[in-house]
Amino acid sequence: MIDYAFTVRKLSDQEGGGYLAEAIELNGCIADGSTPEEAVHNLEDSINSWIRTMTELGRPVPQPCKDSFSGKWVVRTPKTLHKKLTELSKIEGVSLNTLIVSLLSEGIGVKMLRAH
Repeated sequence: MIDYAFTVRKLSDQEGGGYLAEAIELNGCIADGSTPEEAVHNLEDSINSWIRTMTELGRPVPQPCKDSFSGKWVVRTPKTLHKKLTELSKIEGVSLNTLIVSLLSEGIGVKMLRAH
């Protein structure tokens, strides 16, 4: 389980396709995969390697954000939106939860790029 905040976004065909996962608090700590789940799984390995490397170099390692955010909340949506998201998750071959996290991460990534 990843203790650090992370994002997952779909990579364009020009970027090689698949998905990119990034540990927000660990500068340059990224991983990719052909599915969002694979990218997150690979990110776990990347985080461990990142922390080990920083420790070996004597550099500080940020602690995971330990605030009151559990990463879980309940969202009520119209039935039609729920149905469309469920159908899309089946097409993508991922869970509804993973699809929604990926879509939210993509949206935040786009917004952050526009802000800079």
